[in-house]
Amino acid sequence: MTEEHRMTVDGETFSIRRRSPNTYSYEWISGRNPGHDFEIGASSTQEFDDDMHEEAIRRFLAEIDPQTGYLAD
Repeated sequence: MTEEHRMTVDGETFSIRRRSPNTYSYEWISGRNPGHDFEIGASSTQEFDDDMHEEAIRRFLAEIDPQTGYLAD
C-alpha cells in the first residue's frame, strides 16, 4: 500500500498509509479530535491485509476514553 486506504471499523473511519516497509500510519477521520492518529510498526516487511489493519484499529479504539475521545489515562 503506497497510497491512502480508508477503512471503517466499529463505525469509525480511518485513513491508512504505509510509511515504510514495516510502518503504517492511521488517521482517525471520524474521531471527535481532529488530527488524532497513531502509527504501528511490524517486525516484518509483509504488507498488512485488511484483517491486520482492523485488529490494529480495534486495539487503538479499545484504549480510547469515550468521554474525551483521547487515550484513557
